[in-house]
Amino acid sequence: MPAPDSGGRPRRTSHRGGGKVTPEAEGVKANLPRPSWFRLVCCEQPTAPFRPRPEAPHAMTRQSRQARHRHAIAAFAAILTIAGVFIGAAALARAERSGTAVHRRSAPPSAKWDKATSGTFIEDAFSVLQGQRPAFSATRAVAGPAAAPSGTPAAAGSQGGFKWSSLISEETLTDEVKDMKAVVAGVSGRPADFKGGGYDKAREAFSSIALMFAVIAVYDQDVRWKKDAVTARDLFARVGVNCKVGTDQSLAETKLRVADLEAMLDGGSPQGKADREDDFLWSQVAGRPALMSRIESAEAEVSAGMASKADFDRQIDRIRHSAEVLAAVGEAIQKPDYEYHDDDTYKGYSSTMRDAAVKIRDACAKKDYDAARAAASELKKSCDTCHGDYRS
Repeated sequence: MPAPDSGGRPRRTSHRGGGKVTPEAEGVKANLPRPSWFRLVCCEQPTAPFRPRPEAPHAMTRQSRQARHRHAIAAFAAILTIAGVFIGAAALARAERSGTAVHRRSAPPSAKWDKATSGTFIEDAFSVLQGQRPAFSATRAVAGPAAAPSGTPAAAGSQGGFKWSSLISEETLTDEVKDMKAVVAGVSGRPADFKGGGYDKAREAFSSIALMFAVIAVYDQDVRWKKDAVTARDLFARVGVNCKVGTDQSLAETKLRVADLEAMLDGGSPQGKADREDDFLWSQVAGRPALMSRIESAEAEVSAGMASKADFDRQIDRIRHSAEVLAAVGEAIQKPDYEYHDDDTYKGYSSTMRDAAVKIRDACAKKDYDAARAAASELKKSCDTCHGDYRS
């Protein structure tokens, strides 16, 4: 062993200084374990460089086959889409050339509605729609007949009858029924009110309702309640006659007809049966005295709206409604079998009232207060003169 130094510790021999290494040191050194990096760097042969292990040939073939399948499916889908577009375009072109329309209907919603939501919609719209379904494929851009001059009704409708649409609109027809229904419901709530004079108001209201349904039955356009108009016309004409007196029987019939009106307003049909045996006559729809009462109330509404320009602007919708009702009544009372229908003087008064009412209607559409006021003066003069010569 090396001689100890001055501190008593073994002296370390340096290899760098060229000192000798004793056999004992060599033996210790030889027996020391060598680290792995020493074996790799100094003793062992270097290994081959790392290369990734290639995958099996069958795995590459499966992946490439799957990719080819995906590309083929995508290409086939694209071909089908393009073919569908061309086929659809060709079908539309053939339909247009042949004049047949291609109807496309949307699928109904698959959602389940709750009770509150489902009650908002009509399950079958065709059960409440009025009139025949129009043939849209047959309607083309065809010039219609020339409109009648303002102030005169058209002589004929689309099927040879009188063109009622030149006098009264669908809106006024339905609104008049609703307004008169409210009157009847108000006077029939309590027997005492009905028997104490309410029956007379019910007679006037039912007569006006019957006249509206008589017009709807022969109206020259599609209008609400047209399929039930004949039945409703006869039912309300009969109750109007029976309401000349206030009895338990007329009150019971009044309530039945109110129920029919409520059903029709909700999209249903009247439950009563008319049981008409003879031919229809306009004079059987409503008595002339009841219609004269409706003329007086409508003329009063028109006059109230002519007090000033402000009143006219504020009540213009009601003025238009009353004017159209007056025009319809003025035409109806000239029909055969009505009292004085063959009296030229009486027919002259009725025609003047009708034409003046149409002028008021047209002035309301233009919001022309001066023209409406002038026509209202003609209307009042005609009514006053007629009342002086003929008493209802």
